[in-house]
Amino acid sequence: MRTPAWIGPGSPARDPALAVASLAGGLVLYGVGLQPQFPWDPDVPEQLFLAPLLVACVAVGLRRAATRTSLALGTAAVLADTALGVSLGTALVYTQVLYDACVYGPPPVRRWLLRVTVGLSVAGVVVGTVLWGWRGAAAGVPFVLGGVLPVLTGVSVRQYRDQAAAERTRAEQTARLAELDRRRAVLAERARMARELHDVVANHLSAVALHATAVLSAPELDRARVDSALRVIRESSVQGMAEMRRLIGLLREPDGGAEEPTRVRLDELDRLLDRVGAAGLAVRATVTGQPRPLPVGVDLAAYRIVQESLTNALRYGTGTAELCVAYEPTEVVVTVENPVREGGGPLAGAGAGLIGMRERAALLDGRFSAGPVYGRWRVHAALPTGVAR
Repeated sequence: MRTPAWIGPGSPARDPALAVASLAGGLVLYGVGLQPQFPWDPDVPEQLFLAPLLVACVAVGLRRAATRTSLALGTAAVLADTALGVSLGTALVYTQVLYDACVYGPPPVRRWLLRVTVGLSVAGVVVGTVLWGWRGAAAGVPFVLGGVLPVLTGVSVRQYRDQAAAERTRAEQTARLAELDRRRAVLAERARMARELHDVVANHLSAVALHATAVLSAPELDRARVDSALRVIRESSVQGMAEMRRLIGLLREPDGGAEEPTRVRLDELDRLLDRVGAAGLAVRATVTGQPRPLPVGVDLAAYRIVQESLTNALRYGTGTAELCVAYEPTEVVVTVENPVREGGGPLAGAGAGLIGMRERAALLDGRFSAGPVYGRWRVHAALPTGVAR
């Protein structure tokens, strides 16, 4: 049965509800003749025993709001009840007070209660043995049942809660550290991509400057050559502006390193395959569609994704991999698959490589996925290239 929200864990109404329930239980015991149970004086009115019961129930209601006050009221109530006699209801409610003081109170209160209840139990055994022999040792049983057990239970629950809270804190710290590592990897990859795109933009601007200079310095050029130079200038300007927009998007994030830019292209995969082959990875490569010049940013991203995927295959695989480069009408698609040895997989590492590949695809508005497929690790990236000419 589901607990109502108004008395659920952490609800302000939970403690008063428990106090009222305790009072109701004590009144039931009083109604069936168990309250009081052991009056010292038969002439003491039974109604007097209800006052300590009420105070003990008030102490239950204050168990979290004022733990020390709750313990003081409960102790005063049980002492007053003991002075009148010994009633079962007040004694049971006081066990709840002791338990709550250990669960919600500070460590000194728990240590003090444990010492006092154990001391009273030992004293009860000693006094009972002295007065009534070995059978009198049973005088310590009420102190054990009504004092030591509630205190030990409360201490155990508090230790469990403290341990659970510490585990949650460690888990949160681990999650924060993992997020920081992921962010650092993203920033480092963005900085690397920005440096590469900076080099690409510089090349485009150099081409524009060279062709413009050629046209201006040779006014006798015929119309065909001028048109050819202007087409190159226009194409380089358009591509340079596109790469500049991507570069500006990257530079909105802080720089993440100082790695030197490297010019690479997708049509240079043969040299990459030779290098990973020499390192021990046998790659079966296939190319579908008609290869064509790609936008420089797409070319760089596709090459880096293939490079990182083959590196992961070499590191975590069984020594073989399959590479497919597909030239589609409006995109280039690269797919790398490799079997994974037991306990391996790119996710067994820090995951920075996957983060970098995903960032490159996202920058170009492409699609990227990586994960196990039928026992093999598969990396798939589709990068838009525009309408084929």
